[in-house]
Amino acid sequence: MGQEIERKFLVTGDGWREGAEGTLYRQGYLAKDKERTVRVRVAGAKAYLTIKGRTSGTSRAEYEYEIPLKDAEELLNLCEGPLVEKTRHKIPYAGHTWEVDVFHGDNEGLIMAEVELQSEDAHVEMPDWAGKEVSGDVRYYNSSLSKKPYKMWTDT
Repeated sequence: MGQEIERKFLVTGDGWREGAEGTLYRQGYLAKDKERTVRVRVAGAKAYLTIKGRTSGTSRAEYEYEIPLKDAEELLNLCEGPLVEKTRHKIPYAGHTWEVDVFHGDNEGLIMAEVELQSEDAHVEMPDWAGKEVSGDVRYYNSSLSKKPYKMWTDT
């Protein structure tokens, strides 16, 4: 079984930007509930179909498959809610690759960083631009951002 273990943080400051190059992501959800999500993602010139299971702690089942770009573009038209649009920057730091997402559109103003780990208890050295941890806050899941975008929040 594929497994994803990740922690998410709000980004504070711009220290991550030096030398960062980003890729535009557009993604939507064909299915999203507490037990599973089925996501279609276009990342630059590549496209993926991803199935994720229920989150437990910072882990969940994850299966991702590359699909033809044309198919992904058509599938995005079948997705629920607004698409999640962001530019993802990959930042190496202290032995891990951090992914910093700068959101666009309905989620403009939100910048989050995530780091994937080999185990839930793995030590992570925190960069100075990683702020409050939001790993367990479902509002920050991309599937939630497609239901209730960041610009609609009143308690940020």
